Amino acid sequence: MKLKNLSLTYSSRIFKALSEESRVRIINLLHHHGEMCISDIEQILDFTQTKTSRHMSYLKNAGMVGYRKSDQWIFYYIQDEVQGLLGQIWNYVEKDQVLTKDIQIFEVMYSNRELAAYKHKQSSREIGS
Repeated sequence: MKLKNLSLTYSSRIFKALSEESRVRIINLLHHHGEMCISDIEQILDFTQTKTSRHMSYLKNAGMVGYRKSDQWIFYYIQDEVQGLLGQIWNYVEKDQVLTKDIQIFEVMYSNRELAAYKHKQSSREIGS
């Protein structure tokens, strides 16, 4: 479901959620990779578990992210309702050096098979075989 308009209350929650650089970095990773495990976010951004959980709670309460459980992992994703709005915002900020570096770290770690997302994908394939 896409947003057709924003209420003042909902838009205020979104803008407040995006007012913190750490949350913008998390949203950037989710925007580029669809969904991610919290441990992967911690590792890529070099955040503590406490800091990451606090920011994820804020993003969930703002209605920006959702999650799904799979085995022992929880994967977070951007809610469909805000994808279009965030897509527009990202047209302006995606070339930021910090955000670009976060994406590069993700790609290196994923190719080195260090992220839970990769491990989960592999274990799901083995179970299905």
